[in-house]
Amino acid sequence: MTRTPLTAAIALTLGGLAFAGTAQAQQDDKLYLFNWTEYMDPEIIEAFETKYDVEVVQSYFNSLPEMTAKLNAGGTSQYDIIVPSSYYVPRLVQSGLVQELDKSKIPNLDNLMPEFADPTYDPGSAYSVPYQWGVSGIVYDTETFPDAPKSWSLLFDPEVTGDQPFSLMGDGQVSMGAACAYLGTGYDCADPEAWKAAARLLLDTKHRNTFSGFTDGTPTLQQIQRGVIRAGVTYNGDYLQQKQQNPEAFETLAFMVPDEGSEMWVDTMMIPAEAPHPALAHEFINFILNARIGAQLSNYIYYASPNQAAVPELDAVLTQPPVLPTDEDRAKLAFTPSLDGQNLQIFQQLWTEIQSR
Repeated sequence: MTRTPLTAAIALTLGGLAFAGTAQAQQDDKLYLFNWTEYMDPEIIEAFETKYDVEVVQSYFNSLPEMTAKLNAGGTSQYDIIVPSSYYVPRLVQSGLVQELDKSKIPNLDNLMPEFADPTYDPGSAYSVPYQWGVSGIVYDTETFPDAPKSWSLLFDPEVTGDQPFSLMGDGQVSMGAACAYLGTGYDCADPEAWKAAARLLLDTKHRNTFSGFTDGTPTLQQIQRGVIRAGVTYNGDYLQQKQQNPEAFETLAFMVPDEGSEMWVDTMMIPAEAPHPALAHEFINFILNARIGAQLSNYIYYASPNQAAVPELDAVLTQPPVLPTDEDRAKLAFTPSLDGQNLQIFQQLWTEIQSR
C-alpha cells in the first residue's frame, strides 16, 4: 500500500472520473475500482479484463477521509469496488454507504485464513472481504541508534531520541494509538481521558526542535533514506518493498514493532450501496480470492496475504518478518478502533488541536 500524494496525472484521472457522472457508470462492460495508489498488479487487472471481457477503470484516493467524501458526493453510484481500511468499515456500514455481500457469489471466501473470516470490525464478514494486511511500526537508522530499544520511547522520550531528527505518522489514529501504547493504555485505546493524555504527549513531542513533522508511511521512508530523519513510523510492506528495490540505501535501516504494541490493519474490498455493477463486483472479489491471484497480488505489493490457499505460492520473503510478524510481535498488535458519534467528535477535536498548536 503506497499512501502517497497523488501525481498530477492520477489527480487528473481521478477528477475526470469524479465528474463523469452516472452516464459513464452505466456502461455494462466496465468495472469501476476505487483503490489506494500503487496497490494492484496491472497484470491482475489485465487477466480479469480478459476473463470477463470487460474494462477495469481504476481511480485512486490518497486517504480514507478523501474516499469517504467521494462516496458521500455521489460515489456510491460511480464505483463498484472500494478498498477501505478495517477501522473505516463500521463507519461505512452505519452510514449506509456500502451494501451487504452475497456470499453465494464468492465461493473463494473458503480460501481465507480463519482469523480473517469473522473480524471484530465486521462480524461474519457481512460487508467486507480482506484484501491485504500489515503492520505499522518504527523504521530507524541502526548506525544512529545502535542500541535502540524496541519501544515507542525511540520517538517519545527525548533522552532516547537525543538530538536526532524524527517524525510521526500523519494518520491521527495511528499517532494517537502509538502515544496511548507508550503511556500504557494500549494502542487500541478508545477512552477520551486516555486520548487527552496522549494528546498532551503528542503536543510535547511536536514542540521538540528535532521533530520534523507528521508524515505518511512512504514519505517517511524517503526521508530516512535521504538523512532528513533518523526514525519515523511506516508500514512493514512499504519498508520491504523499498528495501528490495534499493538494498544499498537500506543497509543500516531496520523496522520494528514496539513492545508496547502497535497497529495491525486490514485493507478490505467492499461494494458501494448503489454500485452500477454489483454482480461484476462480486466476480472481482472472488477473482482476487483465487489462490494464484492472491499470491500474485502479495508478491507484487509486498504485503501479507489473508488467503490461506495462496501461501504455497508466496515469495519466501513474504512468509517471514517484517511482512509476517513473529508470534511474539503478533500478540502485541491490535486493530485501530472504529470511532463514531461523540467519541469521533472528541477525537477529531483533539487531533485538530494537535495539528494546529
